[in-house]
Amino acid sequence: MTPIRLVKGFATVGGWTLASRVLGFVRDAWIAAVLGTGPAAQAFIVAFSLPNMFRRFFAEGAFNTAFVPMFSKKYEAGEDAEGFARDALSGLASVVIVLTLIAQVAMPWLVLAMASGFQGDERFDLAVTYGRIAFPYILFISLAALASGVLNATGRFAAAAAAPVLLNIIFIGTFWLLPVLGWDPGLTITWAVPVAGFAQLALVWIAAKRAGIRLLPRIPRLTPEMKRLARIAAPAMLAGGVVQVNLLVGRQVASYYGDAVAWLYNADRLYQLPLGVVAIAIGVVLLPDLSRRLKAEDIEGSRHSMSRATEFALALTLPSAVALVVAAVPLTSVLFERGLFGPEDTRATALAVAVYGLGLPAFVLQKVLQPLFFAREDTRRPFNYALIAMVVNAVLAVGLAPVIGYIAAAVATSLAGWAMVWQLWSGSRSMGAAVHLDARLRSRAPRIVAAALIMGLGLAGLIWLMGPLFALAGWRYLALLALVLGGAVIYFGAGAAIGAFRLSDFTGAMRRGR
Repeated sequence: MTPIRLVKGFATVGGWTLASRVLGFVRDAWIAAVLGTGPAAQAFIVAFSLPNMFRRFFAEGAFNTAFVPMFSKKYEAGEDAEGFARDALSGLASVVIVLTLIAQVAMPWLVLAMASGFQGDERFDLAVTYGRIAFPYILFISLAALASGVLNATGRFAAAAAAPVLLNIIFIGTFWLLPVLGWDPGLTITWAVPVAGFAQLALVWIAAKRAGIRLLPRIPRLTPEMKRLARIAAPAMLAGGVVQVNLLVGRQVASYYGDAVAWLYNADRLYQLPLGVVAIAIGVVLLPDLSRRLKAEDIEGSRHSMSRATEFALALTLPSAVALVVAAVPLTSVLFERGLFGPEDTRATALAVAVYGLGLPAFVLQKVLQPLFFAREDTRRPFNYALIAMVVNAVLAVGLAPVIGYIAAAVATSLAGWAMVWQLWSGSRSMGAAVHLDARLRSRAPRIVAAALIMGLGLAGLIWLMGPLFALAGWRYLALLALVLGGAVIYFGAGAAIGAFRLSDFTGAMRRGR
């Protein structure tokens, strides 16, 4: 993939992911307004988290990190890539169907594993009911993830990146219907989950068919290639399990502190916007590209791809992190405070937003560094690193909770993220010249940091000037828009002035991404 196509891929995936995350904000703000942070809201959060947890464990995270490099190499070599994809689809579907049936029976225990603080109150029964409805989503979204991996490996990013938008469109449509139909809000929103999963699968399956890859299921076969895929995927699946343990620890801690499950969920959604736009775009585009370059022994090309991905990540992530820390309160207030979501919820959520913001660069850099290992089919070392990060997370979350309460979960998540980055960076040093950062990145990185700090000072000044407007109905949205635009002008102006980047780097990517 040429540098232009690489950046175009980042822009395409990032643009669609941005659209999905913006619609996701509309969805989450609506959920907060309709359900507040009470029992139904917390039960839905846990129920929705269950299939998503296993989805990242089996599909998008673990399975695809093994599947995409193998499929990419077969596709480039002109081998039977479609047959390999069909075998992988059939094997994945078999495992996930069995998992779904087991989950229906074991749902009470799964809810306890997610949030044992729910036991003994109405949140528990609601979460079990909602969980059984939502869990089949994992089947649809796991198969959709495989189809998306096929599309990404063939250089077709648009359909796979656009699929998540359907989830939020279906949710928003459901909210429009609620007043008309008079249905129970919690149950209706929960039923929207599997419906959205089926729609996402249909979209990417059709796109793969148009790309010449017919993903038709067949009787699962344990071929030598499937055995190799399983051997490579197993450590990544275990690593994905470690990540999910980190999330479980945080949610368990939160379940014992009032409405903290909802506070942390809403904070998570806020920092996931820049994380999704940048990290997912880089991870989706970089892994297939690195796999091809390493197979061709293109050392210089690999180094260029890594450096540009790191530069792209820093240029967009550092200002986002500073903004989340400095503007946490106005962001949370304007986006979520309405209906049953009150000022106390805003303050508690904003604190978590700021803490997650401190960890945001680490979460993104992980997505840049992990493909170095996965492209070499090395999933064992990331698993070992993830184990250490898991211990850091668990010790901090459980140890700090009696001292600082629910926010210990967010503190632990951010610090564990930085521990993971340090390990990945240290481990990559033995990989040779392909991972050495080029002179352009070494020159620009400190300047990007400086531009982000200048923007932070500017944001603090704007918040002080416009403070009263954030509490006024009708003005708060304009005030937030002015804050965002003002921060962007300050950051890009300062960055261009001190040589952190050229504005053409971003405008060119946008033009090529159309």
